[in-house]
Amino acid sequence: MNTVRIKLKDTKATQELGRTLGSLLNPGDILILSGELGAGKTTLAQGLAEGLGVTGRVTSPTFTLVQEHQGRYPFYHIDVYRLDNLEEIWDLGFDEYFYGQGVTVVEWGERLGRLLPSEYLSVSLEYDLDSRQAILRAKGKRYEHILKELKKLVGSGG
Repeated sequence: MNTVRIKLKDTKATQELGRTLGSLLNPGDILILSGELGAGKTTLAQGLAEGLGVTGRVTSPTFTLVQEHQGRYPFYHIDVYRLDNLEEIWDLGFDEYFYGQGVTVVEWGERLGRLLPSEYLSVSLEYDLDSRQAILRAKGKRYEHILKELKKLVGSGG
C-alpha cells in the first residue's frame, strides 16, 4: 500500500488525522507536508504534535523556520516556505533533523527537491469549496507500514 486518500470534512478532522498519525510515529520518521496556503498543513502538524504527546503550543514556524518541541520523542516542525535556495536549507543543518532521534515534519517540503531523504511519508492536503482530502504516499517500507496501520484506524475518513 503506497497511497491512502482520506476525506476530511473540516479542520477538526484534519487535526484528528494528525493526532492519529502522530500516535503511529517513531524516532527518525519524516513527514513532508504539501498543499496550498490555507490547506491545513499547520493544523495537521498540531495534531501530529498532540499524537506525539507534545503539550506546548504548536504554531507555524514560517518565520523561525524550525521549532523544536518535546513529547514522547523530540518533534521538529520545519517550514521551508521562505527559503529561496537549497544551499540555505542545507546550511541550516537539516540533515541533523532528518537523521536524528526525533520525528521531523516539514511544511512545504516538496521544495527540498534533491535534498529530500530517500524514505519519508508525503502528506498532500487538497481542498476546494466542496471537499477536503489528505493524500498520503509512502516512500519506503517503514512508511508503507504506517499507512497500513493508519488505514485500519481511520478508514477513508469522512
